[in-house]
Amino acid sequence: MIRCLIVDDKPLAIDILIAYIGKVPWLQLAFATQSPLEALGYLQSNKADLLFLDIQMPDLNGLELIRLTGGKIPVILTTAYSTYALDGYSLDVVDYLLKPIPFDRFCQAVEKVRARSTLAAGPDAQSIFVKTEYRIQRIALDDILYIEARQNYIAIETRQGRVMSLQNIKSIEEKLPAAHFARVHKSFIVAFQKIDTIERSTICIGKTAIPIGDSYREQLFKRLAT
Repeated sequence: MIRCLIVDDKPLAIDILIAYIGKVPWLQLAFATQSPLEALGYLQSNKADLLFLDIQMPDLNGLELIRLTGGKIPVILTTAYSTYALDGYSLDVVDYLLKPIPFDRFCQAVEKVRARSTLAAGPDAQSIFVKTEYRIQRIALDDILYIEARQNYIAIETRQGRVMSLQNIKSIEEKLPAAHFARVHKSFIVAFQKIDTIERSTICIGKTAIPIGDSYREQLFKRLAT
């Protein structure tokens, strides 16, 4: 779980970020405040894994707050002004979100944090998180039967049903443990333990026939033989 601290002098901006955090299962709101000084006080005795930070604020601006924290917390800047982008990146912020912030851009930014974090899924993970149209959903790896690429999205077939995700097959392949999943075609990834039969150039999982691509055949059969 990634604990989030929000610092923004606009209550509406805070409310939007709180709502977005609530939609992502691996994010948790730790503290939200309109005061940068109050945020500093909070950090003296509390832990946060991610800081959502406005720039133009009274008493102390966001860039000054980053310097005072010593760069110990990953920062996503949230501002209505693009003029501060270079200053932000010079301080190694994770991302720079321009208000009004769309949910998909929010998801893109926090995924960068998760990828950097030790909280990110490793080879022993039991589940992955995927972005659907309106939310981020957790899927247990053991529930996945196969994954199919379809134009601009992928279909993840699970024991419970189909989950559609707006990403490409390569990005989902990188999240899956190679010991349990294999790319068998340019459009298909299968779970080894869910394969019922293999006949010629076809894998059967239940009633679904999945083609084996020519460029994937040799590697697939080598792995099955080990």
